[in-house]
Amino acid sequence: MADKPRDPAASIWVAPRKERRRGSAPAGLSRERIVRAAVALLDAEGVAAFSMRKLAGELAVTPMSVYWYVDTKDELLELALDEALGELAIPPFEEHGDWRRHLRELAHLYRHCFQQHPWAAQLAGQFLAIGPNALLFSTSAVSAAVHSGLDGEWLGGALGLVFSYTYGFALVEAQWSLRARASGLEEDAFHRHVYGVAEQADPRFVENADLVHPMLEGGVAAARDRQFEQGLDLALAGIDATVSAGRR
Repeated sequence: MADKPRDPAASIWVAPRKERRRGSAPAGLSRERIVRAAVALLDAEGVAAFSMRKLAGELAVTPMSVYWYVDTKDELLELALDEALGELAIPPFEEHGDWRRHLRELAHLYRHCFQQHPWAAQLAGQFLAIGPNALLFSTSAVSAAVHSGLDGEWLGGALGLVFSYTYGFALVEAQWSLRARASGLEEDAFHRHVYGVAEQADPRFVENADLVHPMLEGGVAAARDRQFEQGLDLALAGIDATVSAGRR
């Protein structure tokens, strides 16, 4: 069954669910089970290799049985993306009331989601983030940010600074992870290989890289964790400075 071209302004979360004949429902299937299986398959093989036929094979059903629950592959990918975001253990802001701490925790959770599901970082920019789990996350972020004293465009700018930074960092990280996995090398070995290739292409790349990453203590992953934390520190410090300057 060929999928129709996706409307970029459409979303399964607002589309009316089509009436299905009760007697046609495949035995033992549910939309929830299909979505969980899709997440597992995406984790194993990524977006490029994902297909409804492969998913049906994992579920031991026919592809048409899957299409009984979703009309297109894109609908299923949108459901899978929100399922991944549903794994975020978002703490109640009221537990501590510290907006800086809360935004930091949310940023770490957001990044961790994309580390666990690199495909989700690829899909996050392709679908509207209006699923229930995505909205829970964004609502929690806004609820904390309003306690900074910022509002209007300043509030939107602060949230964009933290979470656009986090998403951009996680997207690059996910792409790197996929490339390292495809190479068959361990991440540190892949980094050394890429470093050597870049050095051959242009020594200036290495000179700049040494300025930005003078030491990779603990390996590439540990250095990347430090870099993320330092960037987040700078972002939150910038918000603090804006609040202190009285810009509302």
